Amino acid sequence: MTAQPTPKGAWGITFLLFLFMVVNFADKIVVGLAAVPIMHDLALDAEQFGLLGASFFFLFSISAVIVGFIANRVATRWVLLVLALIWALAQFPMVGTVGFTTLMICRIILGAGEGPAFAVAVHAIYKWFPDEKRTLPTAVLSQGSAFGVILAVPSLNWLIVNYSWHHAFGALGIVGLLWSAAWLWLGKEGPLVPSVTESAGEARFSYAHLLTSPTFIGCCVATFGAYWALVLGLTWFTAFIVQGLGFSQSAAGPISVLPWVFGACVVIVTGWLSQRLVTRGMSTRYGRGVLGAAPLIAGGALLMLMPYAHGAWLPIALLVVGAGLCGSIYVVCPPMLSEFTPVSQRGAVIAIYGAIYTLAGIVAPMVMGHIVQAAGSSTQGYLHGFAINGVVMIAAGVLGLVLLRPGTERARLARRSAQTPQFARG
Repeated sequence: MTAQPTPKGAWGITFLLFLFMVVNFADKIVVGLAAVPIMHDLALDAEQFGLLGASFFFLFSISAVIVGFIANRVATRWVLLVLALIWALAQFPMVGTVGFTTLMICRIILGAGEGPAFAVAVHAIYKWFPDEKRTLPTAVLSQGSAFGVILAVPSLNWLIVNYSWHHAFGALGIVGLLWSAAWLWLGKEGPLVPSVTESAGEARFSYAHLLTSPTFIGCCVATFGAYWALVLGLTWFTAFIVQGLGFSQSAAGPISVLPWVFGACVVIVTGWLSQRLVTRGMSTRYGRGVLGAAPLIAGGALLMLMPYAHGAWLPIALLVVGAGLCGSIYVVCPPMLSEFTPVSQRGAVIAIYGAIYTLAGIVAPMVMGHIVQAAGSSTQGYLHGFAINGVVMIAAGVLGLVLLRPGTERARLARRSAQTPQFARG
């Protein structure tokens, strides 16, 4: 490939959007981190807490699709600002005394604001980087999830232990407002967008053809399996450490960071290696598709061993490595989708992809809550719940290996466009 220059300021915007994702995942982790105190204060059982964890995703996918189409027409700078303000304002009601219903409503609103976040941020970054240079910035953006947890857990857990979980929510609201102010001052729209003339001549395809392509389906399925593990980490990992393995809340904080530290390493290595392979001429079928899907199978196999692991640290090690390997798929799927999706439709396609795979966020917490509630002991319930996650990951990884062929999809759509020009205007 001939390398296209990267516009000046691209990495500065990438850093701001990295911080955007840091705030995003700090918002997500707080309920899971405070799981035991919240269940104690509000007298919730495991199934009720599973419902609370799932409530965050009730409007998550719907919002992602709607805002994805808006991002095709409205500057991403303003879309991102509105989303961040919603996050911040949704946190403040929890500073006071709240019941289960109020907490759940605020999490639903927060989820609606966070649903489009990654897709819009990716769409914004791709306006700053040419195709062959997108994997590494996508990896940096994905790192926001890991660092959001790594940076947030010690400080939020300190607030929870020394003050209350209410203070943790208030702190996140303030951080969200600070990011919004920084973005309003420094955020810019990327220059790598088609001009009016180019847009008029750009091929467009019906969404039915884009969304039924094997690569799109493969991305959704593979990332669904990965997201199942991510959501369990956000919602149930700290509770597993405290209730299932007997650690204190203070000790659970540092342990809760471990999967995200390992996952951060996986993301960076995948992003660097994928970009290196693709720029050296390897097909994206292997340099992106296989590289992203194969670790899901390995990670799922490790999680399936958890019911047979004894002691405290072996289950933690299996969970840290098994769940952490999922990070590879987040790095490679957005660039694969952007390979064959027209720029004018990219925001919506990536948003719909996000809306589909994040449906795991509704299912996974409630499945775990039901298993823990029905188990003879909470420890066995957690271990079997994570083993089920392993089965889901293996199935997702295998389907990913079969379906992820972005180069083939790009060539197919190009041939179809050339043969039937009216198809490309659909």
